[in-house]
Parts: sequence; C-alpha cells; structure tokens
Amino acid sequence: MKLFNTKRTSLKKLTPDQIAVDIESLSVRLNQKKVLKKISMRIPAFSITSVIGQSGCGKTTLLNAMNRMNEIIPEHQTTGQIWMDGRDINQRRENVSSLRTNVGMVFQRPNPFPMSIYDNVSFGLKLQNKNNRRQLDDAVERALINAALWDEVKQRLHEPAGILSGGQQQRLMIARALALKPKILLLDEPTSALDPLATLFIEELMQSLKKHTTIVMVTHNMQQAARISDYTAFIHKGELVEFTNSDKLFTNPKRKQTEDYITGRYG
Repeated sequence: MKLFNTKRTSLKKLTPDQIAVDIESLSVRLNQKKVLKKISMRIPAFSITSVIGQSGCGKTTLLNAMNRMNEIIPEHQTTGQIWMDGRDINQRRENVSSLRTNVGMVFQRPNPFPMSIYDNVSFGLKLQNKNNRRQLDDAVERALINAALWDEVKQRLHEPAGILSGGQQQRLMIARALALKPKILLLDEPTSALDPLATLFIEELMQSLKKHTTIVMVTHNMQQAARISDYTAFIHKGELVEFTNSDKLFTNPKRKQTEDYITGRYG
C-alpha cells in the first residue's frame, strides 16, 4: 500500500531542469574489486529515489559516489561522469568541500558528536567560519524545525546529544545535514536501526523535505521503498538492472531478475 500519493514524471520525459543528478557510465573499483559497472541513470529533482539490492551489490558505493566519499578508501578508482548543476563532480578541479555542503549524507546509525545538540547542528557551519551567534541560532532553529525535532529539544539545546533517543538522534543527524542547506540529501539505511514509530516519523519527514530537497535513499526494506519513494533503482552485482517509477517496479517489473528479487526468490 502506498502511504504517500504524489504525481510522478516519467523518467523518459524528464527535462534538464527536472534532473538533479545525471550519472553516465559510472564505474567504481575499490580495493581492486569492481563494485559498480557502467551505471547510467537520471535522478529526478525534488523526489525520493530508493536504491535496492542485495548486500554487497554496490548500493552504498553508488551513494558515496555522489559526494565523492569513496575517496576515503585508499585504493579507489572512479570512471564516468556524475553531473550536478552542469558540472561533472568527478573532475579534479571540483571543490570537494563545497560539493559535500551541497550533497549532505546521513548514515545508517546515528553518529552524533560528543557535544551538545546545538553544537552538533552548528558544527558544519562553524567549519565554514560562520561564527555569528545570531545567525548560528537562526540556522540551528531552522534546521531542527525542518527535521521535525525543534519542539522536542528547544529547551535542551545545550545538553549532550547522547541523551536523545535513537529516532531523535537520527533526526538530529538530518538536522546537522540540513543546516548546510544541501540541494541533495543522501540517506544510507536511515531507519534500519529504528523502531516502527521512529521509522514512520522519518518517512513522514522525508515526504516533507522533498518539497525543496532531492533525496536518494539506500534501503534493504522493499516495503519501505514501495511505500514512500517516487522512483526505485534495482542494482545487482554492481549493475543497474532496472530504474523506474516505484509503483511500476514493484507491481509490474520489466526484468525477470527484478521480479525474482522483489518476490523473494533470492536475496
């Protein structure tokens, strides 16, 4: 059952201004292993795109490629192009720090810094030498409101972030990313460590965020992908098998390999 109903543009009919990320023949090799093989896909702006597939198929590597996080691995090689705002972000001249400001990332398990709630949210801003207290206060409040957390923590901003529940910590991580006003938000299994109620909270939050942010999410939960995402990509052994409207992929997939995976015949 679809929890949120929205009108979706066909991927084949996307105009250039409707594309947030245009990936062309992307291949990634990590530690001498080819993890992604000539991936090409156009990710629509202001939508939720889910990436599904077996563990080890390359989902997280694809996500990491969108803000060049794969480069933290000593032996890495990337070929192909990833276009954002008319730039191929894989070019050497790309400002990686600026890229990661525009392309935020939230990981599977909440990882708050050992500091206050306020300092967690303002951390990235301070790294950019934005130290005006009034501006920081406004940015922290705005980010926490957008992450649906402000009402729960506004009286506790200077308490340690570790006192928050798991669901609250994950929303804090989203607020920390949102403080930098990213155009794209990458989510790697954002609800896998959360209980059902906290998961619903995050899913509702994502629906709100996509009004002004493009969201790309890796998930093992196919019910979640079918429930909240506008588009879904299925990756198998580093190759893009199918990428289409989520309703279509989960009810009438074109490829038998996709059907076998979503019906549980393997994976």
